Amino acid sequence: MSKKSPVKHTFTSYQIFLIAVLAFLQFTVILDFMVLSPLGVILIDEMDISPAQFGWVVSAYAFSAGISGLLSAGFADKFDRKKLLLFFYGGFIIGTFFCGLAPNYTLLLFARIITGIFGGVMTSISYAIITDLFAFETRGRVMGFVQMAFAASRILGIPVGLYLAANIGWHSPFVIIASIATLVFIIISLYMKPVDGHLKFGAARQNALGHLLKTITNKDYLRGFGVTIFLATGGFMLMPLGSKFSVENLGISIDDLPVVYLVSGLFTFFVGPLAGRISDSIGKYQVFWIGSVLTIVLVTIYCNLGITPLWLVILINVLLFTGITARMVASQALITAVPEARDRGAFMSINSSIQQLSGGIASALAGIIVIEMDSGKLQHYDMLGNVVSITMIITIILMYFVNKMIMTRKHEVSGAVEKTE
Repeated sequence: MSKKSPVKHTFTSYQIFLIAVLAFLQFTVILDFMVLSPLGVILIDEMDISPAQFGWVVSAYAFSAGISGLLSAGFADKFDRKKLLLFFYGGFIIGTFFCGLAPNYTLLLFARIITGIFGGVMTSISYAIITDLFAFETRGRVMGFVQMAFAASRILGIPVGLYLAANIGWHSPFVIIASIATLVFIIISLYMKPVDGHLKFGAARQNALGHLLKTITNKDYLRGFGVTIFLATGGFMLMPLGSKFSVENLGISIDDLPVVYLVSGLFTFFVGPLAGRISDSIGKYQVFWIGSVLTIVLVTIYCNLGITPLWLVILINVLLFTGITARMVASQALITAVPEARDRGAFMSINSSIQQLSGGIASALAGIIVIEMDSGKLQHYDMLGNVVSITMIITIILMYFVNKMIMTRKHEVSGAVEKTE
C-alpha cells in the first residue's frame, strides 16, 4: 500500500488573490446590511417610523433575498460561477445606489427589496466558489479570512457610516458602498478566472426545476438547511435594534456609538483568521460549540443591562462578537461540506434563501416582541435575548448531527481510497 499524499495547506498566489477579492466583496455586501443597524436610531427619528416599521426595512431585504435564492437555485450549477457572481453583484450595486437616493420610507423599502433580490445570492455564490477551489482541511482558514469582512465593516464601515450619516445625511453611506462595490466589480471582471469545473458533473444538462426539487428533498441536505434556520435567528433578531438599545437603554451617547463598533471590530478582525486556523486544527464543530456557549452567556448578560458605563459596553461587545465570529467561521466551513460537487450552487442558493427568509421572520418578530416606550426606551429586549439563546442551544444540537454526517462521509471516502491503493 502506498503512502497517502500529504494535504497541501499552503495557498497559491491566485488563491490568495481570490480570498482577498471575495473578502472585499463580502465586505460591501455585509456592510450594506450592517449599516442599517446603527442607522436605525437615526432613521426611526428622521422618518418618524416605529421600530416595527424599521424591522420591515431590514426584513424586506431578507425576504426578497430568500425568494431570489429559491428562484435561482435550479440554475446555480448550470453556469460559470464567475458570470453569476458578476450578474448578481451588478444588481446589488444598483439596488444599493437606489437606497442612497430614497427620499422616504416607501421608496427605501422598495430599494431594499431590489438590493435583496441580488445581494442575497452573493454569499451563496462566493461559498460555492470557495468550496470548489479549496480543500475541506483548509476551508476553516479561508472562511476565517473571508469573515474578516464582517469585522472590517465594524472597524471602518459602521463608524464611518455613522459619522457620514450624522454630518452629511443617512443616504451617504449607501452611495459610498455602491462606489466601492463598483471598483470590486471591475477587478473581478478583469482578473478572476472562470469557475466552471462543476459543469463536468453534468449539472448544466439538468432540468432546473428537477435540480431544485432534488436538492431540496435530499435528506442529508435537509440537515444542513435545518441548522441554517436557527443560525440565522440570532443576528437578525439582535442587530436591527441594537443601536437604539445601546442609546436608549444602556445610556450610550450616539457620538460614542462608533467607538463601540470600532473597538469591538478591531478585536474580532483578528478572531476570524484565528478561529479558522484553530477549527482546521482541533475540529470545526469544537470551535462552533465553544463560540456558541460564549455567545449565549454574553447575550444573556447584554440583553438584561440597564444604564452601563461605556467601557463595560465595549468589553461585552468585544466578547460577544468574539463568540459570534468563532461560531460563524466554524459553521460556514461545516455547511460547505454538506453538498456534493454537482449540487453546490443549488444547495448554497437554497441555504442562503432559507437563511434570509428565517432572518427576515426573526427580524420582523423582533420588531413585534420589542416595544418602544414613550421615553424612547425599548421594552422586552431581555425576552428577545432569551429567544436568541434558546435557538443557539438548538443549533448546537443540530450541528452535532451535521458534523457527525460529514465526518462519517469523510472516513468512508478515506477508507475507499486506501483500499484502492
